Amino acid sequence: MQSLYEAIGGHEGLLRLAEAWHTRVMADEIVSHAFSHGFHPGHTERLAAYWAEALGGPTTYSDTFGDETSVVRIHSGNGPHEEMDRRAIACFDQALEDVGLTVEPLRSVLHDYFAWATTTTMSRYPRSADDVPGGMVIPKWSWDGLE
Repeated sequence: MQSLYEAIGGHEGLLRLAEAWHTRVMADEIVSHAFSHGFHPGHTERLAAYWAEALGGPTTYSDTFGDETSVVRIHSGNGPHEEMDRRAIACFDQALEDVGLTVEPLRSVLHDYFAWATTTTMSRYPRSADDVPGGMVIPKWSWDGLE
């Protein structure tokens, strides 16, 4: 059975998805607030590399940019943001449609991954980025969910 990474279309498929999601969130009045301080010019490439690693692709993100601790710290210390999370997930679902990733069960598995990552991993430390422990590894997600 092919990995999620392969089913999405590898690096190019994930880059298209990351670009579509980023376009959607920047147009959303609530979610775009997360980027109001600016963002790395290679944000979509980094995001695609992160998703690739999480979904069964190469370890480019960990090898080049950092570990899960660094990602979670970026997303921490912003207080609770349930509405923003819901809207980010809705933007992801729309981005899946934008790039044609609508076949089941792929669409549902990707939705479940993004919703899980958004509402657990990325929201786990609302008080401070200093609360995030070191040495975390990028969680892996398969057709059956969290590995």
